Amino acid sequence: MAEQSFTAGSPRVIVAGATGFAGALAAHLLWRHPGFQLTGVTGRSEVGRSLEEVYPRYRVPLEIEALDPSRVEGIDAAVVAYPHAAAAPTVAELRARGARVVDLSADFRLSTLETYEQWYGKHPRPDLLAEAVYGLTELHRERIAGASIVANPGCYPTASLLGLAPLARAGLIADVVIDAKQGVSGAGRAFDETTHLSMAGENILPYKVAGHRHRPEIEEQLGLLGAELPVQFQAHLVPLDQGEMASCYVTPTHPVAAEELRGLYTKAYAAEPFVEVVDVPPGVREVRETNFCRIFATVDEHTGKLVVFAAIDNLWKGTSSQAVQNLNVMFGLPETEGLT
Repeated sequence: MAEQSFTAGSPRVIVAGATGFAGALAAHLLWRHPGFQLTGVTGRSEVGRSLEEVYPRYRVPLEIEALDPSRVEGIDAAVVAYPHAAAAPTVAELRARGARVVDLSADFRLSTLETYEQWYGKHPRPDLLAEAVYGLTELHRERIAGASIVANPGCYPTASLLGLAPLARAGLIADVVIDAKQGVSGAGRAFDETTHLSMAGENILPYKVAGHRHRPEIEEQLGLLGAELPVQFQAHLVPLDQGEMASCYVTPTHPVAAEELRGLYTKAYAAEPFVEVVDVPPGVREVRETNFCRIFATVDEHTGKLVVFAAIDNLWKGTSSQAVQNLNVMFGLPETEGLT
């Protein structure tokens, strides 16, 4: 059995829901992380098998167990990779035993109960909403550091918000259309009629037209940055394994010169270890299996609109590696540790 290398006294972490794509990748990143001790992986399926049997590429030799809250005494943290509504009760059990949690579901991403229940249905643990911090590290780093529950963002909001945050802070967004595209891994292990390879191959499929659940998440966070407005958001499935591009078309509140726009983005992300402002439009292959977001912003001189492209790996920066980035911040470790 391969052994994990970690520093003595490292925080003890489990991954709940390690049999899904996001949980398995989180386990892989934590198994090789020098600052955390991965002590368990749990799942609601594949119990009794090792995680490396289910996901050979990740080579995590721990046995998948059913989650037993009585066994998590002494655990410092957990990554919960369950679907919405199923995650909140587990987060509550882990919090009751003193563990700090990064939740990958939507259960704690929205600040108001009314908005959550409009999009997801009845919330299992609304009493914990006030305890949660939205986990887009680049926007909420200081609050994440002291948080007991971090709500990891959705993958589409991660790319969209990183692409638009400098404009929102500068009061430059009068209107925005986000045209987002993602590979089939965003649907998880359970394929349906829209994500089956026979439908996804050699095809582009718009889905959840005019009603994607990530839209209120994007609108809420943009509002906190000073841009309170309705967002036109459209998701598309493209024939990729993983990768995501958010193409944002912004009507500015006043004309912006290309040099001014470039300076705005360069200044905004100069100190960010995982955001790269680039001179040419990025492709998703450039960020595959990394925690990086690559952003290109320009001015369309014909229309006056601002065009922003933000590329990420939806499973990494869009989900699991961002969860590890947040854990690093929560436990005072170098933010890049285990991710570069």
